[in-house]
Amino acid sequence: MAVKTVTILGSTGSVGTQTIDLLQADPENYRVRALIAGRNAALLAEQARSLHAEIAVIADESAFPALRDALAGSGIRAEAGRAAVIAAAAEPADWTMAAITGTAGLEPTLAATRNGGAIALANKEALVSAGDVFLAAIAAGGATLLPVDSEHNAIFQSLADGNRAALEKIILTASGGPFREASLDEMKDATPETALKHPVWSMGAKISIDSATLFNKGLEVIEAARIFGLAPHEIEVLVHPQSIVHGMVCYRDGSVLAQMGAPDMRIPIAHTLAWPARLATSSPRLDLAAAARLDFLAPDPVRFPALRLAREALEAGHGASTVLNAANEIAVEAFLRRRIGFLDITAVVERVMQRLGAPPIGDLAAVLALDAEARAMAEAELRAKSDPRAA
Repeated sequence: MAVKTVTILGSTGSVGTQTIDLLQADPENYRVRALIAGRNAALLAEQARSLHAEIAVIADESAFPALRDALAGSGIRAEAGRAAVIAAAAEPADWTMAAITGTAGLEPTLAATRNGGAIALANKEALVSAGDVFLAAIAAGGATLLPVDSEHNAIFQSLADGNRAALEKIILTASGGPFREASLDEMKDATPETALKHPVWSMGAKISIDSATLFNKGLEVIEAARIFGLAPHEIEVLVHPQSIVHGMVCYRDGSVLAQMGAPDMRIPIAHTLAWPARLATSSPRLDLAAAARLDFLAPDPVRFPALRLAREALEAGHGASTVLNAANEIAVEAFLRRRIGFLDITAVVERVMQRLGAPPIGDLAAVLALDAEARAMAEAELRAKSDPRAA
């Protein structure tokens, strides 16, 4: 295999560190161009030194002195600030991991598409908030989109036989989160501590709460529609507590192809890193005899209205999913800070969607403006909940 040049946007986050682990296990086949992080200068410097990166960039300029000092004498170029992040993302690379979370990752990810290389996408906002803009950039740059989310990666692998035209529908699986069997009363009284206790996956706070509400699965429905060019009715969601089957493709002849594996993000990351080849990993091997059973059930639309809201946003098109995503981020943060209850998350999002609708968005500036407007309106909804006179 020829040596592949690599850039990681978000190297110190969960996906980024797991990508680093894979690169460290196979240093001869990969050369790191740039590592980009938010504010953890110490870890970024450690990663850059271990992989002999050409460039290390920290977004938080106040952390630059620590990064510069940690890399002194290494020959690794240290830079800081938003402009440096975007410039490093635009450096030619065969493969870019796009794992900067939130809207902060949009511009660097778009810059990376101009390289014409492979974009391993772990940033939901690129497709949820800026889907049309991002897909147009992928096409214009001649880049290849490789989905990293375990569910979308499963569909990508299951479509590898090339029979996309014969597809009938896809099935995305959801673990069901910590409240899969909880009553509405139990969910109403849920605390951040209970909501963060995911039964299977180890994830950050935001995505853990999204898993508890099933907003993560709603966002994945929107992503799947855009990645694979599917209509809403061609995407089904099933709760699968074991998190072994990550996605299925159903064909019109009745065949169903499923991708299975241990719940370990290094598996889909490795798939995109080596694609179209395969990379050996130390990930746990699937033991179906030990698993013993695989359960599937339909999600409850009453206890988990987030799926309905996501489908409504997908049907509405334009900027509706931008609004949904922005309002959800504000509502989740408010829940984690104990400003609202767990069930209030979807209530806040629905109210903001009703008020803003689906404005047209034609470029990144319009996406960011609508995102900011939705966040401001969500904050207004939060104030109104605590004091109706503030509405």
